[in-house]
Amino acid sequence: MLVKAGDKVEAEQSVITVESDKASMEIPCPQSGVVKEMKVNMGDKVKEGTLMLILEASAGISSEAPAAAEPSAPLASNEPMPAQPVASNEPKPAPAAATGNPLQSSAATGTPANTAPSPAQAVQAHNPGQTSIAIPHASPSIRAFARELGVDLHLVNGTGPKQRITKEDVQQFVKAAVAGALTKPVAEKSGGGGGGLEVLAWPKVDFSKFGETEELELSRIKKLSGPNLHRNWVMIPHVTQFDEADVTDLEQFRKDTNTAMAKQGVKTTMLAFVMKACVAVLRKYPNFNSSLSEDCSKIILKKFYNMGFAADTPNGLVVPVVKGVDTKGVAQIASEVGELAAQAREGKLKGADMQGATFTISSLGGVGGTAFTPIINAPEVAILGLSRSDIKPVWNGKEFTPRLMLPMSLSYDHRVIDGAQAARFTTELAAVLADMRRVLL
Repeated sequence: MLVKAGDKVEAEQSVITVESDKASMEIPCPQSGVVKEMKVNMGDKVKEGTLMLILEASAGISSEAPAAAEPSAPLASNEPMPAQPVASNEPKPAPAAATGNPLQSSAATGTPANTAPSPAQAVQAHNPGQTSIAIPHASPSIRAFARELGVDLHLVNGTGPKQRITKEDVQQFVKAAVAGALTKPVAEKSGGGGGGLEVLAWPKVDFSKFGETEELELSRIKKLSGPNLHRNWVMIPHVTQFDEADVTDLEQFRKDTNTAMAKQGVKTTMLAFVMKACVAVLRKYPNFNSSLSEDCSKIILKKFYNMGFAADTPNGLVVPVVKGVDTKGVAQIASEVGELAAQAREGKLKGADMQGATFTISSLGGVGGTAFTPIINAPEVAILGLSRSDIKPVWNGKEFTPRLMLPMSLSYDHRVIDGAQAARFTTELAAVLADMRRVLL
């Protein structure tokens, strides 16, 4: 119970909280006035039409207020629910227009389900001057789900009872955004592109009032790569598969090769071996070496294997590309990687040096860490992250033996690749890295 007899309440002020098994919702008062009598008590069962309180309106007319219970009907069902306060972190919704249903979604304007509203229908959720804000009709769990995806529920049309927004409605909205179904005005209103997904305005904070600050200009590379990374993260449904590869024998082979060919100036790297191993696995699982068409209706399979690799430079991250990895030996691949990385650090890469990749590898093994979630480099559909290898005890069937294990993090576009395919890919890659003779098969 949020009010008691004798309390003065304002229009749209919450007066009671109702709870079902999976959701809770605060019921607002339809108009301002003084509570004359509460008709329900803590723990009572209520349903649509239950008389909750008697309100003496501001004009002096005493009125019963069963209408306050009506918005609660579109909760999970018409089953009785206990009227009791529920602890919730859900923020209270903004006030609605006095003449409208306080829980009416903007979807009730007649827009087809889960398509973008017109600019006139789009709710100006962050403009205090607007008075026609309709409160999205959704449970706390759906609100939390929408916040997690960066979706503004004002733009989602509910298909549940009385336009209630369901989880499927939110998912369909996101799919529509990814497919480019949202209109340009909505994307512009979001303030940051984001594929049309409405997000909260960036917080404005004067940090200097808390202590000393210093303002630095972002590097040119970060200014250019930032929007691309943001677009890729928002527009691509990322999933990351984690695995480990036993590279004990491979690392020993690499060291032995470098020792034997030191006089010739040949120096192989683990990254070069991984690139060569990836080609073998990409041939077996060609979906990972593909791109989606612009309308997301077709998969474009590529019959060539160009490997991008993330190069760390003083000015930020760049991704040079080694072309035709399938036609080159490990020593040549390692040499090209070294040359491209040096050019990247000196800022001498050409545009062509960073184009045409079909698959990308981001290696942080020289820095540290155990796992991470690399962001897919569109229009590719997958990216492999490598972390620092480490000696671990591995059971060989009889005893634990020390083995050098290489952590792998494979991020993939879930529209093209499913989880089972990703697991098979990393499993196969681990097997190839454990025994590079598989590359010959």
